[in-house]
Amino acid sequence: MQDNPETKRRLIEAALAQAAVRGWRDLSLADIAAAAGVPLAQAYALFPSKQAVLEGFLADIDRVVLERGAPEPGETAHDRLFDAVMRRFEALTPHRPALRVILQDTRRDPLALLCGVGGFLRSMAATLEAAGIASDGLGGLLRAQGLGIVYLQTLRVWLQDETPDGARTMAALDRNLRRAEALCGGLRRRPRRGGGEPAPEPPPVPAEGQSAIG
Repeated sequence: MQDNPETKRRLIEAALAQAAVRGWRDLSLADIAAAAGVPLAQAYALFPSKQAVLEGFLADIDRVVLERGAPEPGETAHDRLFDAVMRRFEALTPHRPALRVILQDTRRDPLALLCGVGGFLRSMAATLEAAGIASDGLGGLLRAQGLGIVYLQTLRVWLQDETPDGARTMAALDRNLRRAEALCGGLRRRPRRGGGEPAPEPPPVPAEGQSAIG
């Protein structure tokens, strides 16, 4: 079936709206398709599961984070990461009620957590790239995992942050980034092949069993 961005958008919006009022755990793809006014067969061809719908939503958020383009010259790795992660939270903010429910339900579903790990790490890798930091190879994987810790710690604050400017979230993110820098001896800069922008050393690897929306 030909890719249909408009139909995908309707399915994603329906999934988030239904999750906010009905919960996520027992929501089916058929429920989402019906709410979107899309035949189930067509919905299945685009998103074969509700987890795939959620991954499609997160991929849209990744694109928003990456749309800014290259960071400004002279910005520190800390500032670039801060800006990239805050762009992610800003893009997620209109959907916060639904995401609260989805996170609460997936914490009780180990299989859903396991299925979401790959998408979460891809989102963290996209955030690194938006900050001008390499996300490829083993070093990139470790950096994505380390950023995941910072993101999850800040996510808890963001979920409850009703300040109009996100002040609590920004303060928590700055604090968590600085803590990660201190734990790994600071953002030690290493030359990259080809003379490009150096990348920071990877922060520590996250603990298992944590749930997240990338």
